[in-house]
Amino acid sequence: ITSPVAFDILPLKLHPFSQSTPTGLDCVGWKRRVSVPVIADGALDKTALTDDVGSEEDLYEDFRSSNHRYGHPGGGGEQLAINELISDGSVVYAEALWDHVTMDDQELGFKAGDVIEVMDATNKEWWWGRILDSEGWFPASFVRLRVNQDEPMEDYPLKVEGGKEDDSRRFGMGQTTKDQMRTNVINEIISTERDYIKHLKDICEGYIKQCRKRADMFTEEQLKTIFGNIEDIYRCQKKFVKALEKKFNKDHPHLSEVGSCFLEYQTEFQIYSEYCNNHPNACMELSRLTKVNKYVYFFEACRLLQKMIDISLDGFLLTPVQKICKYPLQLAELLKYTNPQHRDFKDVEAALNAMKNVARLINERKRRLENIDKIAQWQSSIEDWEGEDVLVRSSELIYSGELAKISHPQAKSQQRMFFLFDHQLVCCKKDLLRRDILYYKSRINMDDMEILDVEDGKDKDFNISVKNAFKLRCRDTEEVHLFCAKKPEQKQRWLKAFENERRQVQLDQETGFSITEVQKKQAMLNASKQHHAGKPKAVTRPYYDFLMRQKHPTLPTTLPQQQVFMLAEPKRKPSNFWQNISRLTPFRK
Repeated sequence: ITSPVAFDILPLKLHPFSQSTPTGLDCVGWKRRVSVPVIADGALDKTALTDDVGSEEDLYEDFRSSNHRYGHPGGGGEQLAINELISDGSVVYAEALWDHVTMDDQELGFKAGDVIEVMDATNKEWWWGRILDSEGWFPASFVRLRVNQDEPMEDYPLKVEGGKEDDSRRFGMGQTTKDQMRTNVINEIISTERDYIKHLKDICEGYIKQCRKRADMFTEEQLKTIFGNIEDIYRCQKKFVKALEKKFNKDHPHLSEVGSCFLEYQTEFQIYSEYCNNHPNACMELSRLTKVNKYVYFFEACRLLQKMIDISLDGFLLTPVQKICKYPLQLAELLKYTNPQHRDFKDVEAALNAMKNVARLINERKRRLENIDKIAQWQSSIEDWEGEDVLVRSSELIYSGELAKISHPQAKSQQRMFFLFDHQLVCCKKDLLRRDILYYKSRINMDDMEILDVEDGKDKDFNISVKNAFKLRCRDTEEVHLFCAKKPEQKQRWLKAFENERRQVQLDQETGFSITEVQKKQAMLNASKQHHAGKPKAVTRPYYDFLMRQKHPTLPTTLPQQQVFMLAEPKRKPSNFWQNISRLTPFRK
């Protein structure tokens, strides 16, 4: 089974009257192989390179003529196997993961869950398929091959009277049961895990080990950027495979109880978050390096020495991103063919929810890390900033808005702009003339505060009449801050925001979420560069309007599958969280 490719690009479109490869896309495989030897210490044997093939320029031309293309995620044995099955007359079915809506009559439209007969998979990006009487092109990354290829489309799923799904399925001329289906899924899970382990081993031993021997070409920082924590993932997956093997019943695979393995390792799988967040940086660094011929030759030599399939390094490095998104799909398939009376049913059901949560957590962390640049830009726009940077303690803007702050001892009321981040509340003052310019005034440590709802009327502490008010009281010093909103609904939004802030802090502690010092410094450095490049100090109007509308996006308890796996879903347009957040919010200003 192939999992959808995690790229935020719209696949190129094929010519509507041709089933050949479109311009700009690569076919699977090379026209001819290039033998690039590597000497024992991992360094390239340059004499062998030039003597056998000619000059470096000749070799570079040979690479170009071979149709190899670094930066392309596709290719490899899986696609060749699909085409071989089709060529042999076998029927190959794929199941739609997402809706494909099209107005082009040469494209095949479908909904998530539809079953498509794959008729041509020659191209990596677009396949030719058929549903009933309709044929056309469709994005290959929108579908996954079905585990049980022998299950016919008309019986998918097979219904009987009473609306319940029948346990029996047709397999050619014979009959079989859910047990056979479950056997297929179990075998697929075990075999793909073994393949994945070999894949990780090849990366660690075939690439990382060789790169470390070439200190003249790679620094440790570069290797960390390119490969992330894939060695940690390799160690984790080796233990996971051993656990799966212990639960695998070789004689009767359908009796295997693998659900508990996923439950046991759900916390360890969170290490994929760091890898997924780093993956864009890895792609950029590889793209930069492979503009230099010697790196192209070196990476290809590493691949050949390790006897790896014909995929470029960035294609190999994409696999962990795809893998963590594939687990919920496999478990959903397994649950589908597991009877409720099966001893593994409850564990598989729980494992499915657990792995969905892991995928959701990875997506949320990715979003949080993307936001720190915006927070740094916001801080750089504030005049007269004092004290530590916001990112030292915070990584999420929960809520913002205007409040009246009442201070002791004169009970003087001041209109201020407040920005609630995790762990702290920042107070700013608007410029008298240019209202879009903000001046830093103070901040409150939310870890020390308790929130008190204040009834309308006279307040005893401040000896004044208040309306739509609430207090923040320090647990240690008994210091009290009184705030008043203009409307009752605004007050309720603030009270809700304070609850969300505490909930976010607790969740970060439970999941171990944190931003590294390197990420914080890089975000502040980027914001500083933008400011010194001549950008105005004042907050721009659209961004200021955004901050006024900013709310904390709460995750619903259940999410559609296409939302949970947004790392894997090919997006037609790049989404911008900071522009679209108002559509996701539970309340509005």
